[in-house]
Amino acid sequence: MGDCCWLFHFLLISVLLHVHGAQSLNQTCHPTDLKALLAFSNALDRKGAGLVGWGADAAACCSWTGVTCDLGRVVGLDLSNKSLHGGISSSVSSLDGLATLNLSRNSLRGPAPAELGRLARLRVLDLSANGLSGPFPASDFGFPAIEVVNISFNAFNGLHPAFPGAVNLTILDVSGNAFTGGINATALCVAPVEVLRFSGNAFSGEVPGGFSLCKALADLSLDANGLTGSIPDDLYTMQKLRRLSLQENQLSGNLGNSLGNLSQLVQLDLSCNWFTGSIPDVFGGMRRLESINLASNGFSGELPASLSRCPMLRVISLRNNSLSGEIAIDFNLLPRLNTFDAGTNNLSGAIPPGITDCTELRMLNLARNKLVGEIPEGFKDLRSLSYLSLTGNGFTNLSSALQVLQHLPNLMSLVLTRNFRGGETMPVDGINGFRSMQVLVLANCLLSGIIPPWLRNLESLSVLDISWNKLNGNIPPWLGSLNNLFYIDLSNNSFSGELPESFTQMRSLISINGSSEQSSTEDLPLFIKKNLTGKVLQYNQVSSFPPSLILSSNLLVGPVLPGFGHLVKLLVLDLSWNSFSGPIPHELSGMCSLEVLNLADNDLNGSIPSSLTKLNFLSKFDVSYNNLAGDIPTGGQFSTFSNDDFVGNSALCLLRNSSCYEVLLSINEQRHDTDTAKQVMYIMVEVGFASGLLMFLSTLFFARTWRAAYIQMIDRLFDTLCVLTTVKVNSLRIKGGNEVHP
Repeated sequence: MGDCCWLFHFLLISVLLHVHGAQSLNQTCHPTDLKALLAFSNALDRKGAGLVGWGADAAACCSWTGVTCDLGRVVGLDLSNKSLHGGISSSVSSLDGLATLNLSRNSLRGPAPAELGRLARLRVLDLSANGLSGPFPASDFGFPAIEVVNISFNAFNGLHPAFPGAVNLTILDVSGNAFTGGINATALCVAPVEVLRFSGNAFSGEVPGGFSLCKALADLSLDANGLTGSIPDDLYTMQKLRRLSLQENQLSGNLGNSLGNLSQLVQLDLSCNWFTGSIPDVFGGMRRLESINLASNGFSGELPASLSRCPMLRVISLRNNSLSGEIAIDFNLLPRLNTFDAGTNNLSGAIPPGITDCTELRMLNLARNKLVGEIPEGFKDLRSLSYLSLTGNGFTNLSSALQVLQHLPNLMSLVLTRNFRGGETMPVDGINGFRSMQVLVLANCLLSGIIPPWLRNLESLSVLDISWNKLNGNIPPWLGSLNNLFYIDLSNNSFSGELPESFTQMRSLISINGSSEQSSTEDLPLFIKKNLTGKVLQYNQVSSFPPSLILSSNLLVGPVLPGFGHLVKLLVLDLSWNSFSGPIPHELSGMCSLEVLNLADNDLNGSIPSSLTKLNFLSKFDVSYNNLAGDIPTGGQFSTFSNDDFVGNSALCLLRNSSCYEVLLSINEQRHDTDTAKQVMYIMVEVGFASGLLMFLSTLFFARTWRAAYIQMIDRLFDTLCVLTTVKVNSLRIKGGNEVHP
């Protein structure tokens, strides 16, 4: 027993000594590597501020941050996300044992050293997310052992690197640079490459043939370039391809039936190109397909029914094409579907009831089609739905729709613009859900009635647009008390009365440092169409809405509230086309973020406060057609506004380079000159009349014949008047004598 204990202790001590010896050995830095590391550090700005512990113990460089050694030689240098600034020293090439170099997510500038290609053992190179520029050095015999190259999101230019001497290259990512010219598929496919990512550059020309030589290629991303032409046929023969991204190019032509050969595809994105023709109905063999995006092309015809046979599908995006017919997809066979976007097409018929079986559905966009009918009762089962847009269809029965949709606990965005246009009334009763609602748009539905009281329970509401309806009544004070509401559009209705003071105390618009978390709508934009002919506004997330109070074209009265000056986060204030009266409050200068102030077509009076020149971000200002007077303020943004923004104010001085006193003085002088001219004219008329009368009397006095004729004419005139008067009096007497009195 004692021998066993002794043996155990001996073995334990041996192990500890071995470990300690190995650690001590690793801590000893090779002089060549030490010199290279110090030179690398010295080339950085601020002497490598992110290199914690570097230089403290020169002999122990293997223990420095990001340094990995093997038998005293540096084999790994991982300094990712260390806030490094400056350039990359060519001394790195002296680390001849280096296998991994990761300098990603820093602020490095300048060229990549040409000497990097001399690192004969380098297998992984990651320089992504920096500001490196110039051509990337990849000679015919450089990087012989390289397997992974990631130089994405820099400013490299020229032709893309091909690494012809790298026979083991498996991953090449050059996305997000400024590479130009064509893509050399033949040179790239010498190696057993599996991932090629060329997104977001300036490549041009056609998608080259030759990718079929990459027998192991699983991920090909050529999106966001300037590629033209059609998809080459050999691309359809790549049996191992799992991800194909060609979106945001200028590709055209039809998709062939050979697309169905890509049976291993997991993700297909051909969006934002110029493809035309029908979508081939060849998806039955793509059992692994999880995402298909064909949005923003010129596809026509019906939706491919074979999509129903892709049980792994999570995302279907066919938005912005010319697809027609009914939605003939069997949603019962797509249990994992979470996004269905078929907006902006010519689809007709009703919403297929089977869509309610997709219980994982989070986003549904059927906007701008020709769909009709009512929202199916089964929508109550879409418990995961967070985004629903049905804009621009022919749906009816808003009351029923809201009563169904209020049962969805996660619904955050509901956009129903341009539906229910048969003279329906805004429902006021029976709605008590929507507790998660952040965006509610019921614009341009020709709804009558009032602002419904159930809105006051929507505590998460951030965006409310009920414009272009026929709503009336007063604006309820509780509307301005919703804590998260920062975008209100009540324009083009018939609201009356004064603005509630609560609009000047909106919590989401008062604190400049306040921020509220807003959910993203991912690739499903929120479209807001302001009227039948106006522009369509698009917002990709709730937080992208500009904080706004848009109350134009109503029947509102009373003053412009001085308390608006507290809304330091407000970007748009539009009170135009109402009947607001009184002066423009100078307190409005407190809205330090304001970009648009529209007070046109009201009954405002007084002068324009000079304090408004403090609004440094003001890009649109309109006070036309009011009763304003005095000078237009000068300085600040006011130098950028035209006279059209001030017309229709008769007492307002439009000559902003001179004082209104001078203008009024000039006007008074003109008026004085006009009055003098009138007086002279009156005197001339009177003198002319007197002269004519004097000449007439003189003629009668000196000419006897004329005088006798004049007197005889006057006598005849009086005789005639006397006779007529006598006849009239006798006639009245006779009539009075014949009347019968009670």
